[in-house]
Amino acid sequence: MNGYSRPARIFVQVAVVVGALTMLVFGVWMRIDPAGFAVFARFPNHVHFLHDAGIFQIGIGLMMLSALVWRDVLSIVLVGFFVTNTLHAVNHAADLDLGGSPDNWWQLGLISLLALAGLVVHRRQLSRSRTPA
Repeated sequence: MNGYSRPARIFVQVAVVVGALTMLVFGVWMRIDPAGFAVFARFPNHVHFLHDAGIFQIGIGLMMLSALVWRDVLSIVLVGFFVTNTLHAVNHAADLDLGGSPDNWWQLGLISLLALAGLVVHRRQLSRSRTPA
């Protein structure tokens, strides 16, 4: 946030943190107590759907917070996708008793590994381009 006035920088940072914490609180709630969240939100308790929605909200919250640490958009996106998709894969493995394909968890896991590899290559390239020759 180079070039921002101090009040503007603080305002933007507070907006990001409040938004991220909101996403994280509701996401964790959906993941650990889907029935309670369904009552709060006044819609049917579909456990796996709420687990997935919670995971995605957690991922959005973590991406928002990572934007306060990194300014590199590709790093933020790859970290966010890796974490969210990995949690999604774990969620599918944990919810196998609720239905769905038994292959989903490992298929999602493979995509997560691809994202992680992309992140590693990207970060290495960034560090090389910043190192004087």
